[in-house]
Amino acid sequence: MPSRRLFLESTSLGALSAALLSLSAQAPAHAAPLKRQPVLFIGHGSPMNAISDNRFTRALSAWGQRLGEPRAILVVSAHWLTNGATGVTVNERPPTIHDFGGFPRQLHEMQYPAKGHPDLARAAARLIRSNPSVPTTEWGLDHGTWTVLHHLFPKANVPVFQVSIDYDKPAAFHYALGRELQGLREQGVLVIGSGNIVHNLRATDRGTPEQSKASRPWAQAFDDCVKRALDQREDKALLNYIGLDMSARMAVPTPDHYWPFLYALGAADAGQVPRHVFEAFHSGTLGMRCLQFG
Repeated sequence: MPSRRLFLESTSLGALSAALLSLSAQAPAHAAPLKRQPVLFIGHGSPMNAISDNRFTRALSAWGQRLGEPRAILVVSAHWLTNGATGVTVNERPPTIHDFGGFPRQLHEMQYPAKGHPDLARAAARLIRSNPSVPTTEWGLDHGTWTVLHHLFPKANVPVFQVSIDYDKPAAFHYALGRELQGLREQGVLVIGSGNIVHNLRATDRGTPEQSKASRPWAQAFDDCVKRALDQREDKALLNYIGLDMSARMAVPTPDHYWPFLYALGAADAGQVPRHVFEAFHSGTLGMRCLQFG
């Protein structure tokens, strides 16, 4: 299994201004015009959602049918963390990574055989200006990616690549890097952040069924604060999430699952209020909020 903090090949950034232009030139002359894609944030929860039939997974399936088929999918997952640089997968055939333990054999045997898109992935790497970017084939599709795409795009017929999270950078960095990737939307790339806005695995109530409200006040309070800030697009408040509410330190004890939300927020159009596609809690306190911008 690849290490979550692995870093690999070095690369030159190349000519930034020509990156997306050259990709447009590669499209066949008879190809349909590229449709600008939305930005999603998905609260992915437990890997078990890949094989579960619940309100969340049914919502993902219905959502995928409404989205149509993008040219490619870029995912920023809470489960690919790096240090000092941003990784971008350029695999032709990204492997399905089972980055978890203690789950049923059925889950460990699941595959999501989507192709990669090396050209668009390298274009994404060239768009990243705020950090060194590293194209790599030594990562694939981790469970923050394939467990949700399994429901959104069950045929695995859309190319997928991932962008890593340089974990120790501050909130503003992740938001800004999401903004740098925004231009890919014009090239038909669906941008997805996959994490959980409320995520404290040491304070879950295991065995609690899916429910609309959290089992503990701090989890509900923080989720409510984030929703209010989103509905007003108070991005500065969402970046300064520790100051958003006194519940923040319990709801986000470590930011790994919150950072993908900031990539989605950055890649969205400024001031655009998202649609709350799904709202619920799993295991009592695990926030499953899902959003669509555009």
